[in-house]
Amino acid sequence: MKILCIGHAAYDITLPVDKFPIENKKIRINVPKVECGGGPAATAAYLLSYWGLETSFAGVVGDDLYGSRIKEEFKKVGVDITYLETKPSLNTTSSYIIANRDNGSRTIITSKDKGLEFDKIKDIEGDFDYILVDGDEEELSLKTILKYKGKSISLIDAGKSDDKTIKLASVADYVVCSNDFARDYTKMPLDYENLDTIKKIYDKLEQEFKGKVIITLEKYGSFTKIDNEYHLVPSINVKAIDSTGAGDIYHGALLYFISQGYPLLDAMRLSNITSAISVTRVGGRYSIPTLEEVLKYANR
Repeated sequence: MKILCIGHAAYDITLPVDKFPIENKKIRINVPKVECGGGPAATAAYLLSYWGLETSFAGVVGDDLYGSRIKEEFKKVGVDITYLETKPSLNTTSSYIIANRDNGSRTIITSKDKGLEFDKIKDIEGDFDYILVDGDEEELSLKTILKYKGKSISLIDAGKSDDKTIKLASVADYVVCSNDFARDYTKMPLDYENLDTIKKIYDKLEQEFKGKVIITLEKYGSFTKIDNEYHLVPSINVKAIDSTGAGDIYHGALLYFISQGYPLLDAMRLSNITSAISVTRVGGRYSIPTLEEVLKYANR
């Protein structure tokens, strides 16, 4: 089983706080900051390789300390970085995250150098069974999905409703979108307490995109339709302290379970469990549970 992930690579610096800071005030935290690689496709690649699948990542980092650390993290879990390009004289994208331990929310400020993208769109060679993209590196992602159409299954982590993500969603086999994407794209209200609003949004997305649509609903779980029957797959109740990377982790886990032949609803349930466990820990990539933890919890 060979998997290719294409998209955003960043370096995350997470500051855990007991409550969200007040503007123009100084605060001091009494817990360590957490530093690790981040980015939707990059985190999915990390999880997939960590869980034992042969995984490659294509993206761009700068020629700096953060870029080197990202490469080392990938190497430790066996991610192939043949297509991870290093841009001289540019800084790796960095994200500064305030993690509110009281309610599990996170606020992210990202700094990305202009020009931090592929200089030359190269052909990616290999017999990939699955391709995951996150909307970054649009040209390479589109070219690769179309090149392997019919030979591999593609999944997009549709986090935001921008032109490049929409274009990629139009050719993907699985459109796994955030509730923000669902709201913004359809321009329709989504009320977690009103299932009819979710159904209406789903129907609109299903009309627009050819691939199988799944909507992630944060702590409420995820939603899809199979054989004309709607399914809300609930998450599990946990005390969240940091939701950084939970969506990225969900997408990586979903692709893993799909690739292993799990029925879609089972794959969604296990992915819900994976992301829920992750929010009980600080730091996106370091919060990824082991596959054994997830399966053990599911079989309780």
